[in-house]
Amino acid sequence: MASIDEIDLTDLDVFAERMPHDWFDLLRRDAPVWRHPANEEEPDGFWVVSSYEHISEAHRVGTLFSHQTGPGRNGAGGIALNDIAPGRGPGLQMVMTDPPQHTRYRKLVNTGFTPRMIRRMEEVMRLRTSIILDRICEQGSADFVVDVAAELPLMAIADIIGVPDEDRHLLLDWSNRTIGGSDPEYMDEGADDDHGSTYEGAVIEMAMYAHDLSDRKRAEPDDDLWTILTTAKVTLDDGTVTELTDLERDLFFTLLLVAGNETTRNSISLGIMGFMDHPDQWSRLAGGRGMDDVAVDEVLRYTSPVNFFRRTATEDTELGGQHIRAGDKVTLWYASGNRDEAVYEDPHRLDLTRSPNHHLAFGGGGAHFCLGASLARLELKIMFEGLAQRMPDIVATGPADRLRMNFVNGIKHLPVEFTPSKPVLTA
Repeated sequence: MASIDEIDLTDLDVFAERMPHDWFDLLRRDAPVWRHPANEEEPDGFWVVSSYEHISEAHRVGTLFSHQTGPGRNGAGGIALNDIAPGRGPGLQMVMTDPPQHTRYRKLVNTGFTPRMIRRMEEVMRLRTSIILDRICEQGSADFVVDVAAELPLMAIADIIGVPDEDRHLLLDWSNRTIGGSDPEYMDEGADDDHGSTYEGAVIEMAMYAHDLSDRKRAEPDDDLWTILTTAKVTLDDGTVTELTDLERDLFFTLLLVAGNETTRNSISLGIMGFMDHPDQWSRLAGGRGMDDVAVDEVLRYTSPVNFFRRTATEDTELGGQHIRAGDKVTLWYASGNRDEAVYEDPHRLDLTRSPNHHLAFGGGGAHFCLGASLARLELKIMFEGLAQRMPDIVATGPADRLRMNFVNGIKHLPVEFTPSKPVLTA
């Protein structure tokens, strides 16, 4: 059994190989609020919060743990381990802001994710799911991630933003490079220091596209979120009414694309793997049980597509008996909290009847609760019901190819086979 001294959550090669649930089991038992030692990747070290109880507590006292920055960081901060410089995200991108700025930003995009809007999308998403499965059903095999899991979330977020179908391939490329900049498969060949990393290159391309899309929406407004963001008026603290800046819109585009695509893609991919590891649960679904709300929430708990979010302490405080200093990085590991044996019986088992299930897959509540939660739930329901009905004998034919990344629980490829069948849609 591993010891705490062996744990290194900055080692991306570990996450490319497996999700280290054994490490989190150990931390929850012996050190639920643990100071990760400094190393070359993180010279200052950081706090690791692994228990459901303490993650929830950190969310309840949100003002003590900033999404933006903290003392001694000169405005740098954000939600990942590495600090992002001020003017590049902290204080400007919705997920890297605190109220009241976060509240103003959130009001602008709420209209794209209301229950009414999601209900309007359901029929379209069912049709798109049929199209996705029709493309592969006669083959009897597929790369599940590329051919199935990536498609529906990409279509959904493109519909919400107002991106034409012919541009969806661009969105997938940018999303992969934004999240996978540390993975050799997605690294830009010949990226130089002037443009930074693969991430920076993708950000520049997205910004150029967002500017062009804004021009198109001004000329021809439509019933989509990008038209709203292009024409929205924002009231500042001093009462001044203005529009979003180009940079603010650029950051919105990146957030909506990545958060609205990557997370659900990985929940679908990890979910089918979970079903394969728990054939009794797949048999229930394929036998006609359906994906009710309880089942959907269990898949979300089990998969936990976002491993952690980082916060920054705004003042000296205490959590789990540990003294945390103002300016310290504090990481909340949702993937660990969702498998906390103090909350869930047999937490490493997928159980579609598990109830109650107040999981942390959408965060621990509060102002930053996931904006797209209703959309993600609907996508999971529709996709797994479609798969269970049309490909009930689906099975993996090789290991999953995992993303070299500790921030999200990512799967890049998964070879699968199933009995070939005829398409359900006619031309």
